[in-house]
Amino acid sequence: MEQSETKLKVIAKIKEYEKAGRFNEDVEDDPPATTIRPQDVDYINKKLSSKIMTAFANFLGRTFFESMIKKNKFIIKEITGLNNAAAVKSGAIVTCNHFNIRDNYAVYKALKPVLRKRQYVYKVIKEGNYTNFKGPIRIMMRHANTLPLSSDFETMKKFYAGVKTLLTRGEKILIYPEQAMWFNYRKPRPMQIGAFRLAARNNVPVIPAFICMKDSEFFDDDGFPVQEYYIHFFPAIYPDENLSEKENAEKMREKNYELWVNRYEEFYKKKLTY
Repeated sequence: MEQSETKLKVIAKIKEYEKAGRFNEDVEDDPPATTIRPQDVDYINKKLSSKIMTAFANFLGRTFFESMIKKNKFIIKEITGLNNAAAVKSGAIVTCNHFNIRDNYAVYKALKPVLRKRQYVYKVIKEGNYTNFKGPIRIMMRHANTLPLSSDFETMKKFYAGVKTLLTRGEKILIYPEQAMWFNYRKPRPMQIGAFRLAARNNVPVIPAFICMKDSEFFDDDGFPVQEYYIHFFPAIYPDENLSEKENAEKMREKNYELWVNRYEEFYKKKLTY
């Protein structure tokens, strides 16, 4: 099967960026993002219209991804360590590696057995993902429990307030601390600090998740093997009340990365090298 030239260029760029240590930069040619203003987003679904659109967006997402699962275009092969996530009854930040648009639904589907009835996983997304898409994907990116970052200071104040409210009421918020999505990239990448600052600031734990992959016998629309997902959840990392927010964030990030690296080396049976 012929492979997509666009994806081949992305893979080549990933190799280039890995060699240069540019682990948190985008490798896909996304258009510039439109700035999100405070009035453009309802982080905690206060409005009735937001509640309606959220229900519709989640229905669209569930229908879309479950259809992919039935067609073997999206394969969740194994989920381990779910008891670690189940042990966390409070709000929490969930961290995961990021290599495909399916990752959001994979984490939600894996966590669903331990979530409350009608509870979803909130997802922090970049500004461009909220503003640049059209059609059904736009609806999902804007309304399926997404929390967009913004280049506008006032909007970010609203973001932080929304995150605090959600965590206080016991929600799980998924953040990709590697920041950029690298197509089918299997190695754990160095992490940005933001997810861990949010956890420390709101005195909630981080639940690290890491997805390992194997090539399946099926192929995606770009001519690459559909990846089998092996999702693992680790014991939660709690902030230390004796440390500052900055110290906690750094310590939690280091521990999270250590867990990811250990899982990578255990699963793939090789040392992590870049």
